[in-house]
Amino acid sequence: MGAILCLPIYFQRRIREYLSLDLPLLKHPLSLTLLAFLCTAVPAFLLTKVIGKHLEDVRLMAAALIVGGLVMWIVDRIYGSRNTETNVTPRRAVWIGLCQTLSAVFPGTSRSMATITAGELAGLSRAAALEFSFLLSIPTMVAATGYDLFKYLRHDGAPGIDSHQLMLLAIGFVVSFFVAWGVVAWFMSWVRERGFVPFAVYRIVVGIAVLIWM
Repeated sequence: MGAILCLPIYFQRRIREYLSLDLPLLKHPLSLTLLAFLCTAVPAFLLTKVIGKHLEDVRLMAAALIVGGLVMWIVDRIYGSRNTETNVTPRRAVWIGLCQTLSAVFPGTSRSMATITAGELAGLSRAAALEFSFLLSIPTMVAATGYDLFKYLRHDGAPGIDSHQLMLLAIGFVVSFFVAWGVVAWFMSWVRERGFVPFAVYRIVVGIAVLIWM
């Protein structure tokens, strides 16, 4: 939550621009973000039990890292410098939202990788796919974190949080906020100029290393 809360602040100027737009509902960036979120939230909620079974499957994580890296590499090489479209349509929003579900079902599948790659496949430019991915992450991660917190609090056997644990949570929250801020600022600048290939290579190398380690 600390990391994700940096995004509304980082993108505050862009969000204010969106709020001032007078567009039909199906063309407004914020309503399209909500549409994409719903296309993730509903399937993910229905697949909760499946997701729980896969969370600790290390082989699945390694496979997702490698396959995701290869897909990311291929898509970015083919479409990254070719696409110029910047407008997200309802069809693109639905497609990106459904692809985001893959990150919940298959651990090791990066949420941002799934949504950015889906955006490029749908015809969006790198910058447009990247920006929509970050905007979509705000409701997605807030809902996911809030749902986990709700389940924790309603569970009868959940232990209380003492002052020491609260302090650790506060430190983690603040550190993740500022680290995320720096990473997002750097990532936005890097990707616009160089693309996603280095991150794809990183995923493939890590996936292979996990398989060797096992």
